[in-house]
Amino acid sequence: MKNLILTIGLFVASLSLANAQKIAVVDINQILADMPAYQKAQEDLDKVAAEWRQEIAQQYDEIKSMYNKYQAEQVLLSDVKKQREDEIMDKEKDVRELQKRKFGPEGELFVMRRELVNPIQEKVYGAVEQYALESSYDLILDKAGSAGVLFASEQFDKTDLIRRRLSIR
Repeated sequence: MKNLILTIGLFVASLSLANAQKIAVVDINQILADMPAYQKAQEDLDKVAAEWRQEIAQQYDEIKSMYNKYQAEQVLLSDVKKQREDEIMDKEKDVRELQKRKFGPEGELFVMRRELVNPIQEKVYGAVEQYALESSYDLILDKAGSAGVLFASEQFDKTDLIRRRLSIR
């Protein structure tokens, strides 16, 4: 982490000296942590996630209980042995699907986080951009490293130049 900060610092210093650009560093994580709305959103998400984890853990305990009962009665279950195995496997499959639905990459927790946290983050990014424009900053970096570049002046965007060199429209 120290090497990354040192590298960014050297990069910023070389840019500053070469072109006399105005550059700033902002700690987005600290700003968000100080915002009551963000804290509330995080608490709400944590509460819901804890409830879902508890629900899933209870279902896994139930599966374990079903399996232990099956193990104890296995010798006596010649007719329904396969049925009991299928019941346990189906229950386990259902719990894994529930876990994926709640905590997966596009799961309910992800959607909730996007709904609750994104508007707050957009507000912060908007404030950073407004400050950059008002104060004539060319580049603002995230000190925490989670977002990278928070603001960059359009004059530094060379995307179209590279696209033209590659003959991309």
